[in-house]
Amino acid sequence: MKTVLKVVLFGGLLVLFVYTLFFLWSKDQEAPVIYTTETPFRTDIIKKTVATGSVVPRKEIEIKPQVSGIVQEIYVEAGDVVKKGDLIAKVKIIPDMVTLNNAENRMNRARIAYENAERDYKRNKNLKDQGVIADVDFQQFELALRNAEEELESAEANLQLIKEGVTKRSGKSTNTLIRSTIDGMVLNVAIKEGNSVIESNTFNDGTSIATVADMNDMIFEGNVDESEVGKIRQGMALILKIGAIESKTYDATLEYISPKGVAVDGAIQFEIRAALAMNDTTEFIRAGYSANADIVLERKDDVLSIHESLLLFEGDSVFVEVETSAQQFKKQQVKVGLSDGINIEVLSGVDENVQIKSGVQMEEMGPGAQ
Repeated sequence: MKTVLKVVLFGGLLVLFVYTLFFLWSKDQEAPVIYTTETPFRTDIIKKTVATGSVVPRKEIEIKPQVSGIVQEIYVEAGDVVKKGDLIAKVKIIPDMVTLNNAENRMNRARIAYENAERDYKRNKNLKDQGVIADVDFQQFELALRNAEEELESAEANLQLIKEGVTKRSGKSTNTLIRSTIDGMVLNVAIKEGNSVIESNTFNDGTSIATVADMNDMIFEGNVDESEVGKIRQGMALILKIGAIESKTYDATLEYISPKGVAVDGAIQFEIRAALAMNDTTEFIRAGYSANADIVLERKDDVLSIHESLLLFEGDSVFVEVETSAQQFKKQQVKVGLSDGINIEVLSGVDENVQIKSGVQMEEMGPGAQ
């Protein structure tokens, strides 16, 4: 019995010793390294810089009155489409009392002068008919009557214009009826009925009644940093992304670069403008949408490319590691072209059939794997 117990105990110790040796050995083993690979692919590579800004109408006009007064009627609201000459609003003139009084005095003096000239004309007309005075002497009374009549009509028209903004000769209210000056859409109506408005003149911009814009001719207005402005030129293509319209891009053409920069938050920015292509869009683009413009500096379509992270640089040479057999690699020199920061064009050195080392994958071995 004792002998059996000793054998079992000895066997247990031996198994424990062997297991301990195996465990220590497996802990010292490193997991074999498995390299992942990638193949070259064909894609479009676009080298670009980004400008931020907004989409606005090229023609945006503020409609202002030519007379001061009170807004009597408004005929449009924001979103209405109007033609050139369509009515926007009607203004009731509130005349200045001093100007009105002067106009009335002028008319009264003109009427008195006319009545006096008319009496002289009639008296001397009878004398002429009787042969008392010659025709040449009568002509001065005829001329005086015509001048007095013209002055009276002018005074009456001036008074009517001050009171109503209308003259008998014109036959229509050219000043009190505010009309659109272009074809377009009403973006906003800045006043309400009953508001006072000031006329646009040499000394005053006047009160804006409404804003009208041509929504079929939109442009992108943005800014680029001084470090990028030297890389762009007029005529370059832009790819426009509007924040409010997801998953859709628009084409634009750069048409203006400001010759002078301005300081914005400590950095010098240059204004740019680009014409937005509206032919193929079915979306309604609202004025003032914020947008980012990718300015295409250089572009190549459907070229052989790899991820730029696969490149190895040694001096002036560029290499990749090409798989020659299973998990065996060698350096292969390549010639590269255009890069967008992620993908880079491969001009020569590899083709679409090679496998290029891209990374490392650790193979799991068991409880002792590292």
